[in-house]
Order: sequence, then C-alpha cells, then structure tokens
Amino acid sequence: MTVIYRIVSAADWQAAQAAGTFAGTAHDLRDGFIHFSTAKQAAETAAKHYAGKTDLLLLYVRDTDVEAPLKWERSRNDDLFPHLYGQLPVSAVYRIDPLPLGADGRHVFPADMP
Repeated sequence: MTVIYRIVSAADWQAAQAAGTFAGTAHDLRDGFIHFSTAKQAAETAAKHYAGKTDLLLLYVRDTDVEAPLKWERSRNDDLFPHLYGQLPVSAVYRIDPLPLGADGRHVFPADMP
C-alpha cells in the first residue's frame, strides 16, 4: 500500500463532495487522468502548479482504495508519478489537511505526512 496525494482547491473539493466523486480539474480532464504525487514529489508539485495560491487542501489516498486504473508514469524529472485513469470517489480520501502558505511564500506541508 502506498499513499498518494492530490492538491485541490477547497472549492473543487466541495464540488466533489456534493457529487460524491472528484472528476479532476480542467488540467486533469485535458490530460485524460487525475494527477497525483508521492510524498517526495508533493512540495515540488505545489511550487510548480500552485505557487502563491491559498485555500488549498492536501488529499491523502491509499492506492489500494481506488477502483479506476492507477498507472505510474514518467513525468517531471523523469520520476514516476501516480495517474488515476478515472474518477476518485470521495470515500477513497482518508485524510484531508489544509495547505497554507508559509512566510516564505511556499506551501507548508504537515510534519506527520506519511
């Protein structure tokens, strides 16, 4: 079992909760899969795609709790990233943390992030 992470806006997560599933953002829909990161990749993902953005949440998902195909594919820095080819059921998210900006302008990740 591996924990994968998704950064979302609070508004996108509220919409997902209302629908029961997260179908992804416009970026995900364009690429044909929902982008996730590993714990090691999450901070760089935040800096690259969410720099300066507030009102973000960090979703925690166990790879064994998703039903749609999850593929590990090469992307940034030639690292393998988890990509979900289907919707993410809200029930598959087992933990959610706020992702605030620190004084340095970078997002502050939870110290106990698995």
